[in-house]
Amino acid sequence: MQRSQREKVYKALLFCSALMALFVIILIGGFIFKEGLPVFMKYGFKEIFWGTEWRPSEQLYGQWPMVLGSIYITLGALCLGVPLGVLTAIFLAELAPRKLVSLLIRPAIELLAGIPSVVYGLFGMTTIVPVIRAISKKVPAYAEDPLLSTGYGIVAGAIILSIMILPTIINVAEDAIRSVPQDYKEGSLALGATHWQTIYRVIVPAAKSGIMAGVVLGLGRALGETMAIIMIVGNSPVIPHSLLSSVRSMTGNIAIEMAYSSGEHTQALFATGIILFVFIMLINSLAMFIVNKEAG
Repeated sequence: MQRSQREKVYKALLFCSALMALFVIILIGGFIFKEGLPVFMKYGFKEIFWGTEWRPSEQLYGQWPMVLGSIYITLGALCLGVPLGVLTAIFLAELAPRKLVSLLIRPAIELLAGIPSVVYGLFGMTTIVPVIRAISKKVPAYAEDPLLSTGYGIVAGAIILSIMILPTIINVAEDAIRSVPQDYKEGSLALGATHWQTIYRVIVPAAKSGIMAGVVLGLGRALGETMAIIMIVGNSPVIPHSLLSSVRSMTGNIAIEMAYSSGEHTQALFATGIILFVFIMLINSLAMFIVNKEAG
């Protein structure tokens, strides 16, 4: 076979692989929408998305408590995880000795990324939740309410998720910082700036698009987490009124009730999947936009 023919075969194989990935996404999305749209068609988007009551036995399929639960947990995780992740990335890219990075910090970050989510959940149940419970019982406003003094809630979920998204934020942000042209750094130092002034006035602003992409990807990672969240947020399908309130995420709602659901109840869970699917698609699109903007 001639070289030109082999090139055509390889190109066709790569094209088929790309089409297969696209086909799988379309297949999954089509199946979710096929199963979940009947509930939206029957009760209306407003009643499903903005509804505040989730009682499938009474044909009440309000998704708003789960949407709020996912948003609060995810925003809490970002508030805790983003500063720590970005500062760690700056340290690894600009300040840390190479031996320290290669022998200790890098393996630790990779290990953090490889720990199963159920292990994070167990850690949260046995360590973080008891600490939050002990602190909440010392606050009179929380101690009097048994629903706010269990330790299971938004704070516990946010802490665990912040740890889980660290590898994503650190790796992407570090790559973005390392990709800043060396001329920027040398020019700043030549003008008399210190190393730290160069970092926060030149390097970090130049890498902000890549850092934001890491944050957005961490957001998607947090929004899609299931097992660890189920174990530590209390799983009450109600609108939260406090950071210590028990909540239920969209992913948790599907995982908890899908095993025993049937009929319209199952369709309502697929409606939850549609909302989550749209959220994830929007987040990934935002990440791609940021990366493309940086490349441009």
